[in-house]
Amino acid sequence: MPASTATPSFAPLYLQIKSLLERSLDEREWRPGEAIPSEIELAQRYGVSQGTVRKAIDVLAAENLLVRRQGKGTFVATHTEERSSLPRFLRIRRNDGGELTPASRLLDARRGKAGADVARALALRTGDAVLVLRRVLEYGNEPVVLDEITLPAALFRGLTKARYDAYRGSMYGFFESEFGVRMIKAQERIRAVAADAATAKILRTESGAPLLAVDRVTLTYGERPVEVRRGLCVTRAFHYLNELH
Repeated sequence: MPASTATPSFAPLYLQIKSLLERSLDEREWRPGEAIPSEIELAQRYGVSQGTVRKAIDVLAAENLLVRRQGKGTFVATHTEERSSLPRFLRIRRNDGGELTPASRLLDARRGKAGADVARALALRTGDAVLVLRRVLEYGNEPVVLDEITLPAALFRGLTKARYDAYRGSMYGFFESEFGVRMIKAQERIRAVAADAATAKILRTESGAPLLAVDRVTLTYGERPVEVRRGLCVTRAFHYLNELH
């Protein structure tokens, strides 16, 4: 095999092929929404059987990195495809069980420097440039979630409030289509906190009211952290839903 497609050792062959496919996705050889080569073409490329390629693609599809479309082929997954239902990264649900996709309103976007905790979470150095976004998720004009989102500035050059406001779609779709950063999975910690005065004003609740704090670190390809987020949620009519398998 050429050096660019040399497989790693000590892993089942289909996982080696999965790693190579994921590397190509990370390097944007195939962009979000584009079709990847057929299983036969990939088998020839990597010098393996079609069944091995199929098994690797099955794993990537299960991880929401690829999407199989009957009769059309296999495509790179995109966050814009989540518009038809509640996005999989959004875990806040109405208590009455109804589905309602929230409106996202960006309050501000500013540059800053990474403190020690943020630098550690994002694998940066203390003092590295970051972007800090604050946005509100509104359900039927009712503010329910206040997010503070910290991003490595080097990956999101040119991100401004005006640019975000001009985009039509989810925030993760914005990150993906405008900056080539795909959010793959997240690690979250959840606890109860009391609303401070500034947060209470934005969320139209009382100072000291109970809120759900959801602290998230989001990862892209190669387990690289690219987002630190804290969401403060009013839970009078909403709850956090998790499905365990």
